[in-house]
Amino acid sequence: MNTRPELNEYDPFYHRYICLAPEGNIKDVLMNQKKTAAEFFGNFSEEQSYFSYAPEKWSIKEVLGHITDTERIMAYRLLAIARGESVSLPGFDENSYVANASFNQRSLQDLIDDFLLVRESSISLIKSLQPDLLTRLGEANQSKVSVRALGYIIAGHELHHRKILKERYAASPEFPQYNRI
Repeated sequence: MNTRPELNEYDPFYHRYICLAPEGNIKDVLMNQKKTAAEFFGNFSEEQSYFSYAPEKWSIKEVLGHITDTERIMAYRLLAIARGESVSLPGFDENSYVANASFNQRSLQDLIDDFLLVRESSISLIKSLQPDLLTRLGEANQSKVSVRALGYIIAGHELHHRKILKERYAASPEFPQYNRI
């Protein structure tokens, strides 16, 4: 997966994620992100990880849990399409998933460890794919998507949320002042 997917390989909604993913082999991008994401989230204290910048917004723990859940779902879609699944794969309600996950009852380190395990699994899956499968199209959430696009969505989605955490959470005047990220 060395080249960014073409615009006809995914729903326009995902362009904001795909364009954030760095150029290069997506396996290498995901491997590099694994380390930087763990370091990024590891800079928050346990107390900071409960912070949300506005009512009805997720806590930092919930954002990390959402990133991990979404990666699980995108990796499943990637696997299913790569294996030739012909049925349309369902969408998911991200708010319902977070509301039912109890991420704030888990330690921040547990959530980081969970992310690292899921990321390692995604990398292993991508490494196992033959190059001719990367442009295979399937359907998820009533839209066409390629195997390659799903790899880039995984990478870009994580970067999208890290950017929000820097801009809206850590920059908030209410953010607990311990070790600002």
